[in-house]
Amino acid sequence: MTGAHGGGVGLLLLVPPVVFWGYLAAALRRRDPGRPGWSHWRTASFGAGTALLAVALLLPAHDLVGHMWQHLLVGMLAPLGLVLGAPGTLALRSVPPRTGRAVLRLLRRPAVTVASHPVTGLLLTAGGLYLLHLTPLYRATLTHPGLHPVLLLHFLVSGYVFTWSVTGPDPGPHRPGVPVRLVVLGLSVAAHATLAQLMYAGLVDAAAPAAQLRTAATLMYYVGDLAEILLALALLVTWRPAPRRNRAVPARPDRRPHAVRA
Repeated sequence: MTGAHGGGVGLLLLVPPVVFWGYLAAALRRRDPGRPGWSHWRTASFGAGTALLAVALLLPAHDLVGHMWQHLLVGMLAPLGLVLGAPGTLALRSVPPRTGRAVLRLLRRPAVTVASHPVTGLLLTAGGLYLLHLTPLYRATLTHPGLHPVLLLHFLVSGYVFTWSVTGPDPGPHRPGVPVRLVVLGLSVAAHATLAQLMYAGLVDAAAPAAQLRTAATLMYYVGDLAEILLALALLVTWRPAPRRNRAVPARPDRRPHAVRA
């Protein structure tokens, strides 16, 4: 009953190399004369993200441990590298200005603001995990291979949205302040830790032996904490305080002595 879980990812294997080469081509075009260059660090970060995504897709996921590795790589570690690569900024610099302005106007719409809020990202990531492991959904992925790529796609999209909403350098709707984002990140840590404990105790619907449950729970607890620590560090490193408004400074009166008349 576990053999079907690792299938159905054939077409997804094409995503990492195609996305990376598209990104790299756009980054190299920024080196043309008359254009500002593109950061090598951002290119390396995006490359690391696509490499982690490729590794995750190549991993055998025939049991709960393999599935957990895929979740951690696709939903937490790979999105961090992808987001810090600022693909949105690179895309906006590569399209005509009129198209870029239209995209920026779209990003300011209320629906996008709600969808890109950190709380929304938390509900998508943590909520999806709880739904997967506390309902028969995980069992369904074991018997229906077509659900597996859908599950991986959800991990990737929800992980990207959450990471971008917390620390993404790309333009987007106005984000809440850093304290709010750190609180949401703390809630994410607590949600993952709680689910890991439930899994370790065998209180999930996973159709797996106790040894697999404990190993998967340990991975979620420790590797998940590592991913969220890296996300918190990225937030603190990339955070820039809002510039203060320059207040008008009243002119100081001229206190020089008046000239003495002759």
